Amino acid sequence: MKLVIAIIQSHKLDEVMKALDDKQVYLKTVTNVLGCGRQKGDTEVYRGVKEAGNLLKKVRLEIAVNDNYLESTIQAIMNSARTGKIGDGKIFVVDLSQCYRIRTGEMGPVAIG
Repeated sequence: MKLVIAIIQSHKLDEVMKALDDKQVYLKTVTNVLGCGRQKGDTEVYRGVKEAGNLLKKVRLEIAVNDNYLESTIQAIMNSARTGKIGDGKIFVVDLSQCYRIRTGEMGPVAIG
């Protein structure tokens, strides 16, 4: 079991969500975040509006997957979030030691689904 954490550009969220749904990846949490990376918070233009400052608006996705879904999840995010420009984001993969489904008490890979 893995926890995939992806930081992407806000305007790519709908495209990424559709790509994940197409790969039958449904266990997702989405959070609006602020951050900067290599571009160091340089001004970015989004839909004709300049965003400046040290922190840019991004979206953080947390996706719990069983090992057999890991590669397809990563590829779906990379293919749908990529613009080819600096600031496209990052994907982190973390070992997930355990998962519990609260409603049924199931645990492990079966709890992820």
